[in-house]
Amino acid sequence: MRIRSLGVIDDAVVELSPGFTAVTGETGAGKTMVVTSLGLLLGGRADAALVRIGARNAVVEGRIAVPEGSSAVVRAEEAGAELDEGTLLVSRTVSAEGRSRAHLGGRSVPVGLLAELADDLVAVHGQSDQQGLLKLSRQRQALDRYAGYAVAVPLGKYAEAYKRLRAVTAELEEITTRARERAQEADLLRFGLEEIAAVEPRAGEDTELAEEAERLGHAEALASAAAVAHAALAGNPEDPEGVDAGTLVAGAQRALEAVRAHDPALAALTDRIGEIGILLRDVAGELAGYADDLDADPLRLAAVEERRAALTALTRKYGEDVAEVLAWAERSAARLGELEGDDERIGELTAERDALRSELGALAQELSEARAEAAERFAAAVTEELASLAMPHARVSFDIRQTEDPDGVEVNGRTVAYGPSGVDEVELLLAPHPGAPPRPIAKGASGGELSRVMLAVEVVFAGTDPVPTYLFDEVDAGVGGKAAVEIGRRLARLAKKAQVVVVTHLPQVAAFADRQLLVEKTDDGSVTRSGVKVLEGEDRVRELSRMLAGQEDSETARAHAEELLAAARADA
Repeated sequence: MRIRSLGVIDDAVVELSPGFTAVTGETGAGKTMVVTSLGLLLGGRADAALVRIGARNAVVEGRIAVPEGSSAVVRAEEAGAELDEGTLLVSRTVSAEGRSRAHLGGRSVPVGLLAELADDLVAVHGQSDQQGLLKLSRQRQALDRYAGYAVAVPLGKYAEAYKRLRAVTAELEEITTRARERAQEADLLRFGLEEIAAVEPRAGEDTELAEEAERLGHAEALASAAAVAHAALAGNPEDPEGVDAGTLVAGAQRALEAVRAHDPALAALTDRIGEIGILLRDVAGELAGYADDLDADPLRLAAVEERRAALTALTRKYGEDVAEVLAWAERSAARLGELEGDDERIGELTAERDALRSELGALAQELSEARAEAAERFAAAVTEELASLAMPHARVSFDIRQTEDPDGVEVNGRTVAYGPSGVDEVELLLAPHPGAPPRPIAKGASGGELSRVMLAVEVVFAGTDPVPTYLFDEVDAGVGGKAAVEIGRRLARLAKKAQVVVVTHLPQVAAFADRQLLVEKTDDGSVTRSGVKVLEGEDRVRELSRMLAGQEDSETARAHAEELLAAARADA
C-alpha cells in the first residue's frame, strides 16, 4: 500500500509479507493508520477528519492479489476492472470536504463495490470486534457461519415462512381491529349503491336530457323559425304570389338550359344550379318534418326536468357527471364485495396463520438440531485451539436455549418465543480452568482470555471458511508472558494458510512475524516515506528490545530479543 496525507502519515509505503506481517511502533506513531488505510481500500467509511491538516485530500493505493476464478474476480470484471497479472489495483481518495472516490483496476467504481469484495478477501478484527463477540446475536451468527449449509438451508426456509407469517398476521390484525370502521364503510357504500340503483342512470343520459330540455323550453320559437325558413325556401301555400328561393333557382336553371349546348363552361354552371335546387328541396322537406315532429308538450318538459334533478342529486355526491357516478358505483361494488367477504377472509387467514406457525415450529426444530450438532464441533475445535494459546485447561461450550412464550410456536412440545433467526438464544460459555463452572464469556473471561477466544474462533473459521487475508488490530491487548508467545506461534501457523497482518505492542508476537514493519514519526510529528520501514537484523533486535524494556540499548533486553527471535525461527 501507498498512503499519502492520511492522519499523521505524510507519504509512506507499506510492504506486507505474503505470510505474517507485524506492524509495531511507539504509541501514537500511526500504526492504526495502517489498519485505517486498509479499511478505506476495502470500502470503509470515509471521514474528512482523516485527511492530514493542510492537505487537499488523502489517498490510499494498494495492489491486492485475488484468487483466480473467485467471486471477487468475477465481480470486479463485471464492473469493468482490469486485472494485472492476478492482482487488482485499488485506490481510494478522501477530500478535505469529506467526499470520497474509489477506483478498481483503472475504473471508477462505487465505494460499495469495494466493500463487497472485502467480504471475500479480508477478515478484519480489532478490539471493537471483541466487544461485538460479547453480543448474543454475534455469537449465534458465528455459530451459523461455522455450521455452513447445515444451518443455512433450514434458516433460509424458516426466514421465508417467518416473513409470510408476519404478513398474514398483520393483515388478520388489520381486518379484525378495524371491523367497526369497515362495517361503517360498508354501510355507506351500500347506501350509495342503492341510491344509484334506484335512479338507474344511463351513460350519456345527462347530456341527452340537457339537449332535450333546451329544445322543449324553446319549442314555439323553434317551430316559428322553422316555418319561416320553410316558406322562404319552398313557398307559402297561403301566398301563391310570393317569391321563394326554390322558384327563383328553378327559373335560373331553365334560362340556362336553353343555351348550355353552346358553351361547356355554362353547362357546368347549369348543373351546379341544378344541385342547389335539389339541396333546397331536401332542406325544405326536413324543415317541414322538423316542425311536424317538434314536441311542445309541457308534461314532457316537466318529466325531463324531474329526471335531470334526480341525476343532479347523484352527481353532487358521487361524481362530476353520470359517467363518473357509474365509475364510482363500479369501484364501490368491488370494495363492498371485499368488505362483505371479511368473515370468509378472516377464516382463510386464520387457517393460513395456524399452518404457517406449525411449519415454522418444524423448521425451528430442524434449525435448533443443526445448531446443536454444529455447536459441539465448533466448541471442541475452539477448545483445542485455546490449548495452543496457553489455555490448556479451558473449555468452551455453547448454551442453546429457548424462552417459553404462550404466543410463540410449538417446538418439541413446548411453546417458545420466535424471531427472524429462529427460536434459539445462543450463548458462548467459557470454563477457564478445571472445576470452574462454564460462564458467559462476557462475565467469565478477562481481556486477555477474550482476545485468545476470539483468535481461536477466527483460526477455526480459517479452516472452514477461509479468506486470503486476516488483519488483527491489537487483539492481543491484555495478554502477556507465555500466552503472548503462544499467540505469536498460533498466528505464525495461521500465516501458513493465509496472509496475516497484526498491529501489536507485544514483542513475543512480533518475533514470530515473517516481516516486521516499524512505524515511526519524524521530529515534526509526521510519518514520511522513510517512516514505515522493514526491520531486519540489528534493527529488528533494537525494536524488539524497545518493546521489551523501553530501551533499545539494554543488553538484557537485547539478549531477550535475540532469544525470542531464535525461538520463533526454531518453531517455524
